[in-house]
Amino acid sequence: MPDNQLPAAPTVVRLPRYTKTEQDEILGDGDDPFGVAAAGLTWLPKEEHFGIRHGGRLVAHAGLLRLPVAIGDTRTEVVGVGGVAVAPDMQGQGLARLVVTAALDHARTMGPQHALLFCRPPLVPLYQRLGWHPLDKDVLVEQPETRLVTMPLRTMVTPLRDQAHWPSGPVHLLSLPM
Repeated sequence: MPDNQLPAAPTVVRLPRYTKTEQDEILGDGDDPFGVAAAGLTWLPKEEHFGIRHGGRLVAHAGLLRLPVAIGDTRTEVVGVGGVAVAPDMQGQGLARLVVTAALDHARTMGPQHALLFCRPPLVPLYQRLGWHPLDKDVLVEQPETRLVTMPLRTMVTPLRDQAHWPSGPVHLLSLPM
């Protein structure tokens, strides 16, 4: 078996923390590992972390954070999914599906009806294959110094409960994005 292939059943584990060091272990220490620096946004750290280790190295991650949101006249909460990463040499082996699925399984215990994420347009098909749906409207997010900005990345949602229905109306994340 080549060095970069996983054994038959990779396992997702809950991580006690996720630091820049762990992120660098997956993605390297480049200036813009997620390809979103041009958006100029300030992001929140995630509070719950899930990962996959291979050969003593962290090779995949997904993080979660519960956040307030206004959708039309409805104020509610979502579970934000972010920091999804798979080491470049391990891509194409289903690790994103595994780590995101494990994170969403935990998200279902957190209370909100939906999970929300922001992604670059090339990743939309991947998330659609994982059951996510792109929103067809702009989403406003908070930024430091009381600025409201339109999220330049694609916003996607997925239900966390059977029969969960995304409300209609404009979407305003009442916090920094995750």
